[in-house]
Amino acid sequence: MPESLTPDLVALRDRVATLAAEVLVPLRDDTALEPAERARRTREASKAAGLFTMAQPAAAGGSAASALALVVARDTLGQHDVGHLPGLFGPGPGVLGGVGEPLRTSHLLPLLAGEKRGGFAFTEPVDAPRQSWARVEGDELVINGQKSYVTGGGDADFVTALVVVEGRGPAMVVVDARAPGVTLTRRFGTLDGSHHAAFAFEEVRVPVSNLVGEPGQGLTRALGQIGDVRLAIAANCVGTAGWVVGFVTAHLLAPRRNGEPLGSHERVRLRYGDMCIRAYAARSMLYRTARIADRGENAVNEAIATKVFATETVGELVDMAIQLVGGEALVEGHPLEAAYRRVRSLRLAEGESDTLRVNVARGRLELDKGRI
Repeated sequence: MPESLTPDLVALRDRVATLAAEVLVPLRDDTALEPAERARRTREASKAAGLFTMAQPAAAGGSAASALALVVARDTLGQHDVGHLPGLFGPGPGVLGGVGEPLRTSHLLPLLAGEKRGGFAFTEPVDAPRQSWARVEGDELVINGQKSYVTGGGDADFVTALVVVEGRGPAMVVVDARAPGVTLTRRFGTLDGSHHAAFAFEEVRVPVSNLVGEPGQGLTRALGQIGDVRLAIAANCVGTAGWVVGFVTAHLLAPRRNGEPLGSHERVRLRYGDMCIRAYAARSMLYRTARIADRGENAVNEAIATKVFATETVGELVDMAIQLVGGEALVEGHPLEAAYRRVRSLRLAEGESDTLRVNVARGRLELDKGRI
């Protein structure tokens, strides 16, 4: 569990905590900084602390950290309310992990070096007439369709899109964002402050060599990337939950005008106790799932369960915290107001909660996967 860490992981936790407290919190709170400059300084500090390359493969100069090490780092950052700062972790390979030439040289290595930006194009807009598709013509794929909610897509040099290759099944294919026939149809922001894009593909021609793996394996590859991201989301949420509990603890212990702290009231303690219980359960799930993954065992259902529980828990905790702190917590710029905006979208990211519940049930009933 979180308390059963090796000396190396304890050292990592302490190093990340020092980075967060001494460097990242001041960067977060410096309102005079432009976002780009804050991201640059965050990136430099992360690299100096050995954090930036943790999610990158060793073959590309990364440290290829274990699932548990990444959980420790993200949990610790979240407990200082800085896990959302851009620039903390270098881009991972995503579905391009393990690709051969020419994609390795043309896209993977520039992505890991920060020379190119990629987007993950998985979702069609709700009004799309069909899933994006491609036909094979000689040594080319001809792609048509639409994609939405491509995170970071507005600034992407390329997107890795899930398409159905006619007669061969779903496939992941790399599409350069400025290729003829690719249209950036929309840029939009969401409640949590993130930025997304929508694309249309009309007779877009790409080399067959841009396929990532074989047709028919595309959905498996896509879901593999999503599984990794789900555990990262859960770790961020668990850290944030710990920060929320700490924020409320200080609020409940502070004396009010009558000299009596708010935490002396039984009805308040009831709410606060529930917050502590939920935060403890979420952390326990997270660390157990990371250890299962590091043993090389199938952890798909566990990652899903952890993501659902952690995202719903942090949403409930932030809501309870606002209720206990009162109206000042709704003022724009208050830490809890900012947290509320950030965490709400996470119940939809990488699979909305009810869909994931159905997936867990299917894993148990039909595939005999998952643990209790």
